[in-house]
Amino acid sequence: MSERALNGLVVKEQSGFFWVEADNPVDAPADESGAVYMCRLRGRLLEDAQSSDLVAIGDRVQISVLEQDESGLKGVIEAVEARASVLSRAARTEGNRGAGEAEREHVIIANADQIFFVFAAQHPAPNLRMLDRFLVIGESSGIDHLVIIVNKIDLEDPSIIQATFAPYQKMGYPVLYTSARDCAGIDEVRARLVGRISALTGPSGVGKSSLLNLIQPGLGRSVKQVSGYHQEGVHTTRDSSLIKLAGAGFTSKSYLADTPGMRQLSLWDIEPEELDGYFVDIAPFICRCKFNNCTHVDEPGCAVRAATKQGEIAVSRYQSYRKLRAELEQAYALY
Repeated sequence: MSERALNGLVVKEQSGFFWVEADNPVDAPADESGAVYMCRLRGRLLEDAQSSDLVAIGDRVQISVLEQDESGLKGVIEAVEARASVLSRAARTEGNRGAGEAEREHVIIANADQIFFVFAAQHPAPNLRMLDRFLVIGESSGIDHLVIIVNKIDLEDPSIIQATFAPYQKMGYPVLYTSARDCAGIDEVRARLVGRISALTGPSGVGKSSLLNLIQPGLGRSVKQVSGYHQEGVHTTRDSSLIKLAGAGFTSKSYLADTPGMRQLSLWDIEPEELDGYFVDIAPFICRCKFNNCTHVDEPGCAVRAATKQGEIAVSRYQSYRKLRAELEQAYALY
């Protein structure tokens, strides 16, 4: 096989290797349709990869095809296309990793079209502070569609569920109500997955595996097998994959990734002064505050606090903002 260039999608990442699903070139042999090449980064790209994840699942890349050997198709990543969105977290570093900085950007997924945040209506009770954190990072990522899934609706009174998540619907976030036990709401979830690169996250015990298995048989097991994320001290090991969805209704461009790295998410590249802009219910009131640098904590003439008192902003959301802001201020004081 002579060396040639191909464009493709990064569908798996493990220990410095990247599996790239090649686009189907017009002149490609029939048996190369959707071929997957195991790739390394070209040497000149390695230095740039120290301060951030230069390549992650979801990235569009150009590769040079190498000679095939007994281990399969191989290539070298030559270039990475600009990202339309990037979901990241802050990761601690040591040594040369991170270009000497205390933290570096850890890219969870690039170019995702949407992300599903899965919570249970009950058992466990919904952790709205965690949901608010997820929504902030989603808003800062540039991802077009942020969707909330409320699972296990068969375990709680419908009026309580509606009251809990009504503020999010009022903000404009799609809220899907599902029950893996009764198969309720599954068709709507499946419809949103068609033709998109999607990510899914949520706390443990909310029934994600059951939902995934209803979307596609065996999908829950597949996701668990490729989501070997763990963190010990400052060392992070991650195996990440995009799973191509198959079966009735799904197109060849339908992919799903689990995002376990978000479960202990540290906000990346968000300064305390920017945080209020990522709360979509708080943002409209910012310009009405008396002071341009209002923190919405104790300044006179604060429109955000006034809106909270009047019920235009949910108290729980305002409290989430205060908690996250304090966390960011503490982090910036340390670094």
